[in-house]
Amino acid sequence: MTLALACIAWVFAATAVAMLPMRHQYIPGVTLLLAAPVLILWIGIAVAWWAGVLALCAFVSMFRNPLRYFWAKARGQNPQLPPELRS
Repeated sequence: MTLALACIAWVFAATAVAMLPMRHQYIPGVTLLLAAPVLILWIGIAVAWWAGVLALCAFVSMFRNPLRYFWAKARGQNPQLPPELRS
């Protein structure tokens, strides 16, 4: 039951963050980005490995642009932020 409530809370939080203006999405979005692997691992352990794989696919699909950005930063590249996020 706790897993279901945690997943529902994550989905509602992600929906609320998506409704924010782009410049206000960064900090809560990174928080969700960091919380998701914990939930995915929890799903994989508590439900089944294939459920964890499905959750991982959904996560990668939802966060594909931030993941590309962080991957480029990790490789030493200098990716450009969208104009809405530049200060």
